[in-house]
Amino acid sequence: MQMRLQNPAWMRWLAATLVVLCSGLAQAQEFEGTWKLTARKLPNGATLIPPAVQGAIMCQSGMWTRVVFEGKPASFSAVSTYKFAPAEYTETLLFSASDDGSGKPPTYSQTPQTKSTPITHEGGRVAFRLPFDPPSVVIEGGKMTATAENLFIDYWERVH
Repeated sequence: MQMRLQNPAWMRWLAATLVVLCSGLAQAQEFEGTWKLTARKLPNGATLIPPAVQGAIMCQSGMWTRVVFEGKPASFSAVSTYKFAPAEYTETLLFSASDDGSGKPPTYSQTPQTKSTPITHEGGRVAFRLPFDPPSVVIEGGKMTATAENLFIDYWERVH
């Protein structure tokens, strides 16, 4: 008696579901960790490095905190939750504080908001636009680049 293996519909569905779930998990793993800002390139061509610019991002278990200080009284801080799906990045901004260095009082947001943006991925490269901030982000291994047109290009390295 010969046994023939069959591929029932539920097995195809299970395989497809695992691919989708693992894709979102892989993207989240690319993002998670502790990152430090190593350099900021300005539109005039100048490049700032620490201590002229400082920054840290901590991403863990769907929560992320980011802080950037540009050496003058200008800074940005935010706390969010995030979620990666295979084709979409979703962020819920819980709190943010921004001081643009102009001498005006800092601005604060304490009203949670949720927005999503599409993700593109090629091999080990993940790219998406942050839904609340101007930068577009590209992550490749332990390097991340955040580009805000006509404002800056930030270079980040994973430290943990």
